[in-house]
Order: sequence, then structure tokens, then C-alpha cells
Amino acid sequence: MLYFMMLNTLRNMNHSIPVSQALLFCLAFGCLHLDAAAAPGEPLEAKDYLEFERVADPQISPDGETVLYTRRWIDRREDRWVSEIWARETNSDAHHFILRGSNPRWSPSGNRVLFQAPDKYGRNQLFVARYPIAGEATQITRIASAPFSATWSPDGKQIAFVSIVPQKDQWSVSIPPPDPEGSWTEAPRVISSLHYRQDRLGFQKPGFSHLFVVNADGGTARQLTSGNWNVGAQFDGLFSGAGLSWSKSGDALLFDGLRNEDGDFAYRKSHIYQIDIASGEIQQLTREEGYWRNPVVSESGKHVAFLGHPETENTYALERLYLMDELGSTPRLLSSSFDYPVTEVLWSKDDSLLFLSAQAEGHNALFQATLAGEISRLSRSDENVQLSSLAGNGEGAVVVSSLRAPADVYAIALEGDKAPRPLTSVNEDLLASRALSHSEEIRFTGRNGTPLQGWLVTPPDFSNDQKYPLILEIHGGPFAMYRGEFNFMYELLAAQGFVVFYMNPRGSTGYGEEFSLGINKSYPSVDYEDLLDGVAHVVDSLPIDQSRLYVGGCSGGGVLSSWAIGMGDQFAAASVRCPVSNWLSMAGTTDIPGFTYSFFDTPFWEDPEAWLAHSPLMLAGQVTTPTIIMTGEQDLRTPMAQSEEYFSALKMRNIPSHLIRFNEQYHGTGTRPSNWIRTVLYMADWYGRWQRSEDGGIKERPSPSTVSRASLDSERE
Repeated sequence: MLYFMMLNTLRNMNHSIPVSQALLFCLAFGCLHLDAAAAPGEPLEAKDYLEFERVADPQISPDGETVLYTRRWIDRREDRWVSEIWARETNSDAHHFILRGSNPRWSPSGNRVLFQAPDKYGRNQLFVARYPIAGEATQITRIASAPFSATWSPDGKQIAFVSIVPQKDQWSVSIPPPDPEGSWTEAPRVISSLHYRQDRLGFQKPGFSHLFVVNADGGTARQLTSGNWNVGAQFDGLFSGAGLSWSKSGDALLFDGLRNEDGDFAYRKSHIYQIDIASGEIQQLTREEGYWRNPVVSESGKHVAFLGHPETENTYALERLYLMDELGSTPRLLSSSFDYPVTEVLWSKDDSLLFLSAQAEGHNALFQATLAGEISRLSRSDENVQLSSLAGNGEGAVVVSSLRAPADVYAIALEGDKAPRPLTSVNEDLLASRALSHSEEIRFTGRNGTPLQGWLVTPPDFSNDQKYPLILEIHGGPFAMYRGEFNFMYELLAAQGFVVFYMNPRGSTGYGEEFSLGINKSYPSVDYEDLLDGVAHVVDSLPIDQSRLYVGGCSGGGVLSSWAIGMGDQFAAASVRCPVSNWLSMAGTTDIPGFTYSFFDTPFWEDPEAWLAHSPLMLAGQVTTPTIIMTGEQDLRTPMAQSEEYFSALKMRNIPSHLIRFNEQYHGTGTRPSNWIRTVLYMADWYGRWQRSEDGGIKERPSPSTVSRASLDSERE
């Protein structure tokens, strides 16, 4: 491939070559992006992850002069990510820490900041601080359940938010008192709803999410809605707040949710409503049945943008952008030809444009739309740009990342040249001294003519003169999208000599609704074929050791990695993480039962054939691949029983395998920083042990990964 030919040519050049000549070479062949990757230094190590930082949710002030953002770093003592709020001026180098907390929101006048932080009891609450910071922040909520989706009123006097309102126990029994010096066991948990647990939150007490307002100076929060229904468009009963947007007069509030007491059984159903703040009167604005969410009132108050899709029996539906007037009349799809899922919408100050963030062919992209439905892309095709906020002068705050650079905060003049300007470089001090991998986007055609996209991450010292082991990593979802961006896990694996390949097979989002529906009612299926075609393309293009092909993935990636080793024997080892192995038992143990049932035309009690046919557990008798299975003890999405069933089947067949149960871990294996590091080290060590022999059998390699082995041995000691 031309990229690697140029790379090796540069490496083989005399080190005294003038910089100007090297730059001319790169300009001629389009390889300027190699500068950062070719930086001198040692490759990344697992311990470097402890210095890595993340940025999110940049909020630009109304005058466009200051951006507040959430900055996260690893607390080694507590083994967790810590969130802080930092400030960066847009027209100077001023950059400083503000407060411990997250989710900052400017008041309309720009002189106060609303944010979320733990109170003295460790419960998340809302606080308001003057800006510039002077004195302590004022705690404005003191509620038992955490507030979500906090939003300023237009006059800055009130703040709306959503919180869970507990429901009284509907069933209790009276038992005799215990011995005066003893006690009975805790009363049982009595469950009567389909959705009673949520990953990362645990078992939920009965209750419903409702809308509140509180004075911005503090006081008692006033509950606006009530009843046995939920504010917030919940996907399969998962609570994550709500889409809230004030009317410009401030006397009404638009919100998404489902005002239906049978909502526990309503999968992908929600509406947009308007509530009068004074009277509490509620009006439903959307009429067509479907999943409608995230209303955004325009600056004049005359228009409302919102996202969603009509009701469907398909496993997947693309969320599109719709418009209606302020009272919900004349709803219309903005553009039927825009075939990317929209994730965020902001209005221009004159109501003439909407700025959209959407998933588009392996990147988070920024678009501009007119009210006539003319949509154009503003961001480059090789970068991820996520718009978060917009100032009155047209200046926006975005998060930008790419294959060569982790996420940082940028400013962008949406009414000017629209070129992002960097405001932060939070990982420059770490990465500048490291020799990083070399990453490349690739495009190829699948066996049935389907255009496909993927990415390669190769070791820092990659050479065409030697062969490398290949890792296929598969994303979860399955309706999700890999992005072409810096990935610390893949960097660490490449630093240990692996080539990492990841791609978006059919079923992924960002390539049009038809592409995503490629696995409709048939998962896994053609997505597996696409993954094999991708591996074949890489093997044909790079010097890959075909006896050392490995496969792994989490969640949906766990489904497909276990499926792959059941369907064939091309892989020498597998890392199956947080999988679904048995769709029948998954349906009754997951926190997303509606999503699980949506993959099948009929429930399993009517016809279990399809449920069994798509369960990797049913292929366990064909597996020959050494496999590690990794899952969190607290996983409520793909619970531990899914891994236990699969592990037990492999052990019954004497397949080399280990079940690795992560403590203090919900879905995934990386919530705790130490668990994230363990995951990478276990994978690298396991892959380093195995290869395929010439006759297709499995043999143990004589020299496993020394870097990861040493780290694991030291932990056991």
C-alpha cells in the first residue's frame, strides 16, 4: 500500500536529511500527517493510561469569549475518573481550573454557571456559581434522586430539571417482631415492572421520572408533572434524563417522554409535550406514533426542531431531523435524502440555519441545514467534530478528534470561516514523548459488492520486511459506529507488535438506514461476512502472519467474536468480552428486554428456532479457538450468566479457556481504570500464547508477550 511504502522510504532516509526536503516529500505525496506519529521516544505502555485525560461537553459563553468544559483525569488512589470544570478564553491563552464537577451551563446573561457535583453526602446535586468565580457555589437542589438535564429559563431566574420520584411500596406484609436483641433479614425486593434494573445504576426502586423547576438562587424545587408515567424519551426503560427546551417567553417548557401508564411495555415510543409552568397544563405536540425526542425551540420561538422516527417493527430505525411550529402544527421531515443519524441540533441566532452533529461514514460530522432542507457538510471527512454549544456571535464550541489526535476542545466560527481552532491540548505532554502507532483509513468492497470502511493501526516500527500478528476488534451495539479516531487500547496493542484492524460491517450506523438494516431480524449474519472480507483484504495488503489471527470485542463485539470462532477456525485465539451467548436466557436477565425481543419476529415461546439459530452458544460444539471470556460482576446489560454459559460449554469440550470476572464492574470492562488496563494486558498476553499450526490445529507459542506477562505476574505477587 502506498502509505506504508512512503512510511518505510522516510524511515530509511539518511537522518541528516534537511527538514525542508522531508516536508517537500510529504507535500508531494500527502503524508504530512505522519509528523506526530513519527515523534521520537518509547512506545506507549499500560502505565501511560494513568496519565491520559479526557475532555467533553464544551459550553461557550453567550458573548463567545470563554469556553467551560469538563476535564477528566484518573484518581489512582480511588481507581476512578474525576471530573473537573475548566475555563479557556477563546481570544487569549488564559486557561485554568474552575471547580470540581461536570455539565457546566452558562446563564443567559453569562454571569453565572450551573453545574452538577456531589454534595457532602456524595449525592449529585445542582450548584450555581458566579462567574468569574468569587466565593463558594450555591447548592440549589437537595433531593434524594439525582437531577438530570438541568436547563436555565430564558430570564435566568429558574432552572428546570428531571428526577426520579419514588413510588410507595405497593405490597407489604406484617410479620412478628424479632427478638429484642436480634433482627430479621432485610425485606425482599418485590418487583412488578418489566424494567427494574439499569446497568451502571443497579436495581432501581419503584418510581417515575418527572419534571421540576427550582429558583436559580436556591429553595425548594417545585414538581411540575406527576403520575405513573415518565418524563424523558426512554430507550427500553433506560433513564438518562430528558430533552428540555424553554419557550422564549419562559412561561412554558417543551419536553419528551411518554404520558402513558402502560409505558413499561412501550418499546421505542415517546412524544413531545409542552407544559404551562404556571398552571401545569400539558399539551401533546407530536401526533404520529413513534419515537420522538430532543425538542429544540428556535431563537425566535416560532419553530421547534426535534429528532426521531415513526413507529416501526424493524430492529433499527434511523433518527432523522424534523421541524414543527411552536404549537406542534405542520410537522415535517427536513430532508428525506439526509441518510445519517442526527445526534445534536442547534439553531442559528436568526433562525435561518440549523447546525447538526451526525454520524457519517466513520466520523462524527458537523452539518449546516437550511429550513428548506438543503444540508451541507462543514467538517472535514478525516476528523470528528461534535458541536456542543453556540454563542450569540456565531462562535461555537466543539470537541475534535482524529486518528492522530485524541479529543480536544476547539472553537469554530460558524458564521465565519468554519475552521476549528484548538483551545486545549490536554494530552500533548504525554504523547509528545512517545513513539505512536501509524493509523490509516481503508476502503474496500465486500463479497456482494457492499462498500466497506475500516482502519488499520500498525506498530511504531512497522516494516514490510517482517510479518505481524493481526487483531480484529469488533464494535458493540450492534447499531453503533467505529470512528476514525485515536484509540488508546489499539495504541497499546500496536506498541506490543500487533496490527489492529477495526471496521464497520453492515448493521453499523452512519452509512444509511439500509446499511444498518442489513442485519434486521438476522443478527449475526452478513455482518460476520463483512468482517471476514475485511480480514482478507488486510491479509492481502499487509505482511500478516496468517497463523496469528486474533479476534475480540465487547457486547455486540462479544456476540460476533464468539460467533466467528464458532463459524470457522481461522483465528488462533479470541477475547470474548461481555457477550450475549444465549438469546433465550438474555431476554429474561438483561436490562433491555424490549431491544432483545426486537431482533426476532416471534417470541421464543412461540418459536425458539431463530433465537437458537443466532445464539453463539449453539455453535460451541464447533469451536477450536482458545478463548478468554471477560465480563463485569455487576453487568446488567449482558449479565455474567451469558459468559458463564459460554465458558461452561467450552470447558466441557476441553477448549483452552478462562473466565475472567471483573470486580466493581458494570457492562464493559473499563469503568474502573485498573480494569481497563487489566483488559488490555490479558488480551495481549492471551494472544501472545497461541497460533495456528500448518495443519490448522492450535499450538502454544514458546514466547508469550513479555510486557503484559510481567505486568500480570507482578499484580499476582
